[in-house]
Amino acid sequence: MPTSPITHMLLAWQQHTIKHLPQVNYEVAVDRDDVIKLEALAELYQLPLDDIIASLVSCALKETEQKMPYIQGQRVIRTEEGDPVYEDIGDTPRYIKIKQQLERHQKQQAQKQPTPEPPSNTRR
Repeated sequence: MPTSPITHMLLAWQQHTIKHLPQVNYEVAVDRDDVIKLEALAELYQLPLDDIIASLVSCALKETEQKMPYIQGQRVIRTEEGDPVYEDIGDTPRYIKIKQQLERHQKQQAQKQPTPEPPSNTRR
């Protein structure tokens, strides 16, 4: 049985093996009850609150992507082992398209950023 992103996250917390991917600060309001839960998790696993929040958001997004329902359309887009595969007319294709557009935009913005010059060696 495949394990969920949440299961992987909890194992990482137990083993203190959180992957630190590039992060962006993003301000968000959190319910007071959830703040208590977040702080309890941080204390339980002896991890920084920021790591707990970032892990939870990442896992929730992965699980959301996995759970987006496939809604069969009318058009056959390919055949696999003789069986027709129908287009997905649900939210998944639109989500993927929007996500790809945002990724391209972010990449273009990053390329526009000036590259910092290395410090010059001016020893005398």
